[in-house]
Amino acid sequence: MFAQTLFVLGLILSVVVAIPIDPYGLSAPAISYASPKLLAAPAISYAAPKLLTAPAISYAAPKLLATPTIVQHAAPALIAAPAPVAVTKVAVAEPYDPNPQYSFSYGVTDHHTGDSKQQEETLVNGVVHGSYSLAEPDGTIRKVTYTADKINGFNAVVEKKGVAAVAIAKPALAVAAVPAITKIGYAAAPALTLGGYH
Repeated sequence: MFAQTLFVLGLILSVVVAIPIDPYGLSAPAISYASPKLLAAPAISYAAPKLLTAPAISYAAPKLLATPTIVQHAAPALIAAPAPVAVTKVAVAEPYDPNPQYSFSYGVTDHHTGDSKQQEETLVNGVVHGSYSLAEPDGTIRKVTYTADKINGFNAVVEKKGVAAVAIAKPALAVAAVPAITKIGYAAAPALTLGGYH
């Protein structure tokens, strides 16, 4: 089909080019051309596809082995559960000391930081006796002695030992006066004009 179309177009083009052109339009040329030869369509033929035959499928039945032997066992015998044992809960009282007693003490003395403190305390016959002491920032030692019981409550006695160190004021450092900064004035710059535009 494509070849035939090209042939017809080529034939038309050759006819158009062969026509003489009169620039003045005085004479009409005689036009003659031979009729185009048409090409015969090619013979198209095809053969029907060959069908393949399906392969022959065959199988043999599976061979059975010897019949399995089924073994039956007797049902398991049930064993009776033992009779429940009676459990009784017995509340055991924790040991109670009607007259508890304790005693402790500690102390710290650190020469690097100046920290110094001690404490001691005892409990005998329901009465707490104790004391603690510490170094105050002014150099004195504060000692607190206390007792506490169910009848009188908490009672404390505070003592202060030593003389408070008096801080001596350091003389103020003389500071030189800073000279005042003087501003320097500048004359104003002339106005800038560009090419006569204001």
